[in-house]
Amino acid sequence: MNKAELIVELASKTGTSKSAAGDALEAFIDIVHRSLAKGDPVVITGFGKFEARARAARTARNPQTGAIVQVKKTTVPVFKAGADFKKIVSGEKKLAAPKKAAATKAAPKKAAAKKTAKKK
Repeated sequence: MNKAELIVELASKTGTSKSAAGDALEAFIDIVHRSLAKGDPVVITGFGKFEARARAARTARNPQTGAIVQVKKTTVPVFKAGADFKKIVSGEKKLAAPKKAAATKAAPKKAAAKKTAKKK
């Protein structure tokens, strides 16, 4: 599933428009980015934990040339799946039946009154 498909699925689950679902997803991604950039983890109970981890400087080898290179220390984003998420993916726990979003129905249009010709 890609981002566009996720937005469509999110819109259908919540009963909102695709643009509103897209805005919500973009806001979520922005919040995670900003939080991790500050060094704060984002924990969603039952789903998982997003965090930033520091990697120390090290030496590595270029696989094409075999030359030894120095890799600088860096910080990388990491996602650790929660226990429920792991159980669902492994098949140990079954998902509940999907809930249908309350459909927002437009008011039904009234049919125009038809004039009938009187027979003489």
